[in-house]
Amino acid sequence: MNSDTNQIELPDSVTHINDDGKDYYIIGTAHVSQASVDDVINVINTIKPDTVVVELCAARHEAINNPNRWENMNIFDVIKSGKGMFLMANLLLTSFQKKIGNKFGVKPGAEMIEALKLAKLNNMELVLGDRDIQITLKRTWAGFGFWQKLQISSSMLSSAFIGVDIKEDELENLKQKDVLTDVLNDLGKSYPVIKERLIHERDLYLMNSIAHCEGEKIVAVVGAGHVPGIQEHWKEEVDIEEISKIPPPSQTGKIIKWLIPALIIALFIYGFSKEEIGWELIQIWVYVNGTLSALGALLALAHPLTIIVAFIAAPITSLNPLIGAGYVTGLLEAFLRKPKVSDFHNLQDDILSIKGVYKNRISRILLVFVLSSLGSALGTWTAALGIFKALN
Repeated sequence: MNSDTNQIELPDSVTHINDDGKDYYIIGTAHVSQASVDDVINVINTIKPDTVVVELCAARHEAINNPNRWENMNIFDVIKSGKGMFLMANLLLTSFQKKIGNKFGVKPGAEMIEALKLAKLNNMELVLGDRDIQITLKRTWAGFGFWQKLQISSSMLSSAFIGVDIKEDELENLKQKDVLTDVLNDLGKSYPVIKERLIHERDLYLMNSIAHCEGEKIVAVVGAGHVPGIQEHWKEEVDIEEISKIPPPSQTGKIIKWLIPALIIALFIYGFSKEEIGWELIQIWVYVNGTLSALGALLALAHPLTIIVAFIAAPITSLNPLIGAGYVTGLLEAFLRKPKVSDFHNLQDDILSIKGVYKNRISRILLVFVLSSLGSALGTWTAALGIFKALN
């Protein structure tokens, strides 16, 4: 492996690898930089590769080809299938990139779109080099403990409402470390699983996709933050099947899910039989758990009936690991405030502002789902502590 560019003048964003008679040109992009778009155009037109690799999976590729896909979404099915949190995460990531893109007048992923166009126009082999976004999110989520899930959910929601403050002269620096990867690296300091599964594993996946391409000349378009990892692990043996699995829930997690409700019920029974404070314990459980879940629904400006149901449902669903408070409140909110066609059509633009999130019925339903779920989760532990105190 060497870095001889054969006298071809390449932009600084390009890393060239000559290996086993094949030339790999890896373009590190900022995802929201016009200079990155120009680099992609210039490199592909200059190199005329046999194969173009893009940092996309099939789902994200479909999203580019079908920008109106949101209009075909059934919010009831999303919540019923337990994908509400993942859809919210997708929307928050989209919102983050669009805010930056709007600030500098560049559509997020414009360099990927350009690479797709040029590959099709020139009949070049196209390779979707990234791991499926749902697998990535599910693997990451599975790596969090209960409190970490609570903390990261809160962080993601709060970050959605914070403006992007980046000076224009700083944008070119992002070509060396694209902004989304930079943010994920920062989060990775507090949550190592983020760095491992959102960055490191995808470095390996992308490297494997690029290294095993057909043709003698390959151009790969990836976020600049992935380039060092791709270089470091070049031609390493990667167990793709292993890093594409969704980890099953741990046995400990399964036990805890059922142990906590069983413990709470046991404490109720103990209160009635020994201390004669059973009703007091039930009141603590209902009022604390119900109030915090209802407060979450209230913060999401849910329908008044949804807020009442959140108060009633949370103490019950918290004793049943098979159903969550957000499932109940999300479905009810979707029924009471059925999304309109305009909500689906405007979703990607509405999520860019607080006003838009609350105005759009789809994002409002998801907000109700998430905040009432977080409230119920927090209420479970707070109420449990209150019960233990009452018994002492």
